[in-house]
Amino acid sequence: MKLRLGGGGMQRIFKQTFRIQEGERLLKASRCYLSTTAGPIAGLLFISTEKVAFCSEKSLTISSANGGFIRTPYKVVIPIEKIKRVKESQNIDKPKQKYIEIVTIDHFDFWFMGFVNYDKAFKTLQKSINTSQQH
Repeated sequence: MKLRLGGGGMQRIFKQTFRIQEGERLLKASRCYLSTTAGPIAGLLFISTEKVAFCSEKSLTISSANGGFIRTPYKVVIPIEKIKRVKESQNIDKPKQKYIEIVTIDHFDFWFMGFVNYDKAFKTLQKSINTSQQH
């Protein structure tokens, strides 16, 4: 599977890829990379009123329980209420390389990088978290 934009664009991909709660709204979708121990994975980061969700652009091949292989997109879903903090970072040697670190209340951290519009993605994420904490 490769994510393709078409009729409905990002909203359609978001609804097809993730479970959407009643009243949930997509606030921003951004192309970026998720940092993993195996290296960065290209994909789309979705920021909604309820969650931060990432889906890889291309499916990854993983081994299945029966010894074969399956192709599946790499997905991460972080409910907004599980986010402890969001932090901006940048590479000291290359200041244009900016990162968003999301730390969850159960001490997992996720690093996103390579945004086309880093500032807008970061501000939307902060707004979503602040709005969630007020409810």
